[in-house]
Amino acid sequence: MGTMAFSGVDYFLLDASLSEQELLVRRTARRFVEDRVMPVIRECFSAGRFPMEIVAEMGELGFFGANLEGYGCAGMSNTEYGLIMQELERGDSGLRSFVSVQGALVMYPLYTFGSEEQKNQWLPLLQQGKAIGCFGLTEPQFGSNPSGMLTRAVRDGNGWLLNGEKTWITNGSLADVAIVWARAEEGIRGFLVEKGTPGFTCSDIHGKLSMRASVTSSLSLVDVRLPDSAMLPGAKGLKGALACLSQARFGIGWGVLGAAMDCYETARQYVVHRKQFDDRPLASHQLVQEKLAWMVTEITKAQLLALQAGRLKDAGKLAPHHISMLKRNNVAMALECARLSRDLLGANGIMDEYPIMRHMCNLETVKTYEGTDHIHCLVIGEQVTGIAAYR
Repeated sequence: MGTMAFSGVDYFLLDASLSEQELLVRRTARRFVEDRVMPVIRECFSAGRFPMEIVAEMGELGFFGANLEGYGCAGMSNTEYGLIMQELERGDSGLRSFVSVQGALVMYPLYTFGSEEQKNQWLPLLQQGKAIGCFGLTEPQFGSNPSGMLTRAVRDGNGWLLNGEKTWITNGSLADVAIVWARAEEGIRGFLVEKGTPGFTCSDIHGKLSMRASVTSSLSLVDVRLPDSAMLPGAKGLKGALACLSQARFGIGWGVLGAAMDCYETARQYVVHRKQFDDRPLASHQLVQEKLAWMVTEITKAQLLALQAGRLKDAGKLAPHHISMLKRNNVAMALECARLSRDLLGANGIMDEYPIMRHMCNLETVKTYEGTDHIHCLVIGEQVTGIAAYR
């Protein structure tokens, strides 16, 4: 069965509320994924490699730091940025993760908290994909509770001495620069640590059954000496790190729509074409239609949530608790779409010639990273009750 080119999922005519420019951005990203990602992603996932050969092109298309202004960045709206994330994750969650980390977790903190010197040195290179960055927050002992971090930054003459370990770091060993969060005497601070700095080493995490087309690493810092100019001057306390995560989670809320749509559309085409029982298409059965109806309804609700989040973000009104609902709802929805789609394809659903099992495995990670489902649930709970249950 040959699949037709992806034309999107627009049950509730939401495209009518997108501007010409937003539709153009989506079309550009969609074509890029179709031409450059789809032909290689199956092999990448299988081999456990990230397709580095497409990085320069993503830079040229303005995908890195797309919603930032200046320094060569595209200066797109947050909705346009969201649409790029959606299209990239239709390709693969690992690809969207790469772009999310580069833009939201490396370029955004540099842009927001960096000195003019740091911005001029790194942002143009990161925007073009000539440099790659990573974000070092999570530690072996501290995931959901980053305030417990053990990595230390100690004043050393007119510089700093860093010691500690970070893990589950996307792009870790690919990165030319790491933004590492460490506990100093005056609180948690962010530091730029360049590849090749003595005492700074990376090792990749192997054996992943999810996010296989993404590089995930551990970072080790043993007496890493940094000049004072390596510290991000504007990032004081954990708030700085968490602000970066809000940016990234916004992108995830949009991105997983792409994975959900890919699963749904694959299943929809499959059941329309596949004949069973008296030579009738699978799609003519009530139980099959019920699954498709559930999926398209949930995708539509998730689109409405993402679109409103984009509009609020552009108006400067999107709060972290809004992003928690967006991320939690949309990831759970996408995972359930993957499972239902796998069911509709029967045994074929587990084969790598179809994207479904790959999306399903990836989405298990997306459900956990950047704030687990449970943590986001408690953020929503705190917002509606005024009581922080996770303290």
